[in-house]
Amino acid sequence: MAGTGDRPRPEGKTLAVIAAEAGVSVSTVSKVLHDRSDVAARTRARVQRLLAQHGYPARNGPAATALAPGGLVDFVVNEIDGAWAAELIRGAEQALDAVGMGLVVSAAHGGDGGSPARRWLDSLAARRTLGAILVVPEIDQQQHRELLRLGIPFALISPAEEPPPGVPWVGATNWPGGLAATRHLVGLGHRRIAVIGGPPQRLASRARIDGYRSALEEAGLPYDPELVRYGDFTNEPAYRHALDLLRLPDRPTAVFAGSDQQALSTYRAAAALGLRVPDDVSVVGFDDLAFADWVTPRLTTVRTPLADMAALAAGMVLQLIGGERPASTRVEVASELVVRESSGPPPP
Repeated sequence: MAGTGDRPRPEGKTLAVIAAEAGVSVSTVSKVLHDRSDVAARTRARVQRLLAQHGYPARNGPAATALAPGGLVDFVVNEIDGAWAAELIRGAEQALDAVGMGLVVSAAHGGDGGSPARRWLDSLAARRTLGAILVVPEIDQQQHRELLRLGIPFALISPAEEPPPGVPWVGATNWPGGLAATRHLVGLGHRRIAVIGGPPQRLASRARIDGYRSALEEAGLPYDPELVRYGDFTNEPAYRHALDLLRLPDRPTAVFAGSDQQALSTYRAAAALGLRVPDDVSVVGFDDLAFADWVTPRLTTVRTPLADMAALAAGMVLQLIGGERPASTRVEVASELVVRESSGPPPP
C-alpha cells in the first residue's frame, strides 16, 4: 500500500506509455518530468499535458507554468482582410492548437512607411499575453523597448526591414522568387516585361524587384524604369499601374506582379482594355493564395508557404515562452514557381 505521502500512479500509465502517446523517447519524457531545459517547447507542452492526464504531479518551473494548456498568444497583423492574412492566421492557429494554446487575432491598422497604431501594444499589455506573433510593417525602437519591458516574447513575420540582431523573424526567399518568375517569362520569349511591386521601403518588395532585375541582366535585356511600378501589394493601386503599363505605345507583353492580388488587378486592367491573358499579355503573381488556382486562366505564381511561415514564428515564440532561445533567429522559407495557364509566349 502506498504511504500517506505518496500519490498513486494510475495503473499501467508508465513513462513508456506516455512516451509512445507523445511520439517521443522515454528519456525525453523523463527530461520534461524533471524540468530539464533541453527539450523543444512544443514537445515539452505535449508531454506535460500527457503527464498531467496520467496523474503525474505538475512541475512548478516557469516553463511548465507558461506553456500550460489554455494559454494565449497574440497574433497582430496590419490588416485582417484578405486571403494573405487568413493563411498566416491559419498556420499560427494550427501550431498553437497542437500544444493546447489559443490565438488572439487583432489588427494594427498601421500604414506602410509609418509606425503601427499604439493600441495593439496597449492591448497586449492589458491582456498579459504570453507572447506575440507580429505581422506589422515595422517595430519602432519605442515599441521594441516596451515589448522587452513587458516581458512579452515575440517573433516577426516578413518585417519591412531586417530586424536588429537577436530579434527572431521569419521571411520568404523573395529575391530567388522574383528571379524565377522573370526567368520563366524570359524563357517563354518575352522581352518587354513589366513589374508591379509593393512599397519600395519594404524589404520583400525590393528583393522581388531585385530578382526581376537580375533575371533581365542575366538574359542581356535592358532594365527599363518605365516598366517598373510600386504599389502596396493590394488591388486598387495595382489596377491603375496595370492600366498605365498596358496603355504604353510599346506595351509590355508580360507583367510580373508582386502579389497575387496585384496579379488579379492586372487581369482586370487587361480586360478593361480588351486584352486577353495570356494571349495578349502574360501575368505572373506572387504568394500562390488559394484563389490563384480558381481564377480563369489559372494564375502562374511564386508559391510562398505562408501557413508554414506562421507556424515557424509560433514555434519561435513557444520556445521563448519556455525559456529557450530559437536555434536560429532568422528563417527564410523557400519560394517555388508554380506554372499555370496565365503565362505563355508573347503575341506575334
